[in-house]
Amino acid sequence: MATFRKHGKGWQVRVSWYDDDGKRHYTSKAGFKTKTDAKAYALELEQKKQNGAIANKNISLVGYYKEWFDTYKKDKVAPITADRYNNIYRLLKKNFGTKKLDKITRREYQLFINDFGSDHAPDTVKKTNSIIRSCIKSAMIDKLLTDDFTQNIELKWNEAKKMTVDYLSVQEIQLLSKTIQQRLDPRYTSYYMLLTAIYTGMRLQEIAALRWEDINFNWHTIDINKAWNYKQHKLTKTKTKSSVRIIKINSILLDALAELKENGTDFVFENSAGTIPTSNGVNKTLRHVLAEAGINRPNYHFHSLRHSHVALLLYYGVELYPISKRLGHSNMNITAQKYAYLIDELKQKSDNQIVDLLDNLDTKKSVPDRTKNSI
Repeated sequence: MATFRKHGKGWQVRVSWYDDDGKRHYTSKAGFKTKTDAKAYALELEQKKQNGAIANKNISLVGYYKEWFDTYKKDKVAPITADRYNNIYRLLKKNFGTKKLDKITRREYQLFINDFGSDHAPDTVKKTNSIIRSCIKSAMIDKLLTDDFTQNIELKWNEAKKMTVDYLSVQEIQLLSKTIQQRLDPRYTSYYMLLTAIYTGMRLQEIAALRWEDINFNWHTIDINKAWNYKQHKLTKTKTKSSVRIIKINSILLDALAELKENGTDFVFENSAGTIPTSNGVNKTLRHVLAEAGINRPNYHFHSLRHSHVALLLYYGVELYPISKRLGHSNMNITAQKYAYLIDELKQKSDNQIVDLLDNLDTKKSVPDRTKNSI
C-alpha cells in the first residue's frame, strides 16, 4: 500500500508491506517534484514488492553471511577452507558490524577492500573478495538485494606481502633426498614424511592421514582419499573433491615406507610415541636435514617440498596435465597459476636447447629445390 503527502516543496511516498510472519514493514522516499513522480516511484516499489525483492531487508551483512555459510557451505568444505570462511566472518563483523545488507554501498565496499588489501597479499585479497561476492550473489537470488555492491570493484593488495616460492634445484633435491635416506629410522617417522613429500608432492595433511590399506605395494600406488585434521586430531575430507586421487610411486619410496610396518600401527606415520608428527615437528626435522646437507634455504618449509616436486617433474619434461592430476587440482589452470615458474636448471636447459638449435641453423648449406619433381 502506498500513501503520498506534501513534503516541503515536493512530495513524499511511503510504501508498506507484510512479511511471511505477518510483520509490517515500511519504506519511504521524499524529494519528488510532482505527485506523478512520487506515484511512478511507488509503482516501481510495488512491483519489487510483488517480486519479493524488498520482502525483508532487515538482515545485516554479517547475519546473512553466517546464515549463507551454515546453509550452503559448512558441510561441503574441508576444515582448512572452513577456517577461511570463519576468518572472513570475523573480518566482516569487525568492519560492518550490524549494518543492514541493503544499506552497504559500492563505495563502502571498495574502501573496505582498499583497507584490507593494504596489509594482505594478492592471493588472500582475491580469495576473500571471491567468497564475499558469492555470498552477495546468493543474497540477490534470495531477493534481499537489487544491486550487487561488489560488482566492478578494483582489487587492491600489498605486493610486499606476496609469497615467493622457495624451491630447490635438482641437485639440491637429490642431496636432500640422500641425506634423509641416511637418517631413516622407523622410530622417527617425520623423516619418512619428508621423503614421501619429495617423491609424491602430497600435502602434509594427506600424508599424515595415510593408513596401510592406502598403499598398494603390488601396484606401486597410494590412494589419497582423506586428510588429517591437526586441530581436532581426527580424519576428515580432502581439501577438495579433486584431491581424492590415486598416484603412482617409485620403488625407493615403497621400500622406505615398508620399514615402518615394524611399528605395528594403523597409521603409516604414527611414531614410537603413538602420535603423528605435527607440522612444527616435520618442519623442525626438515630444517635439521637441510643444515646437515649444507643447503641454505631459511624460508624453505614442508609445503615447499610440494613445489620442488612440481619443479622436478617439469625439469624432466613431464606434461602439465599429469602433474595437475597428481597434485589433485580440478583443472590445469590452477596448476599453471600456482606453478608458473621453472627451476634454474630448467631455464638453463631450455636456453641451451635454443642455442643448440640456432647453432645448427646453417644457412650456407644447400637446401633442396622442392620445386623440381623428385622420384
